[in-house]
Amino acid sequence: MAISQAMTTSFKVELLQGVHNFFLGTGGGSANTGATFNIALYTSSATLNATTTVFTTTNEASGTGYASGGKSLTNVTPTNPSGTTAITDFGDKTWGTSTITARGALIYNSTQSNKSVAVLDFGSDKSSSAGDFTIQFPTADASNAIIRIA
Repeated sequence: MAISQAMTTSFKVELLQGVHNFFLGTGGGSANTGATFNIALYTSSATLNATTTVFTTTNEASGTGYASGGKSLTNVTPTNPSGTTAITDFGDKTWGTSTITARGALIYNSTQSNKSVAVLDFGSDKSSSAGDFTIQFPTADASNAIIRIA
């Protein structure tokens, strides 16, 4: 079992099909409203990679302060900061006063039948013990944003 960081292959195809709407990132997925994206945490026993197509509860993290399905993300409106690279990003996400151990995460579109977007590999187990467990997204620019199309 392994977690491998990747933008999922199904997500790439679904972008071309118009399935994922990142505009403003809030609400029911209609035009100019955007879909709701979530992030779920997983243990080192999970198998997540580019072939992951949907959110699953198999080997999802558990613990005080964590609920199955994770949390909703706040999306940053897509832009093209370099003129040739399009990006979108999310605000950092914190599970406060939690006791959680996770090895990775899955970003998924809960508006569109929990379709996968990206797998995050933390590189090792990360834990909180009656404290904050925070996912800090990289700088939202053409070289670092969590979702970039160049």
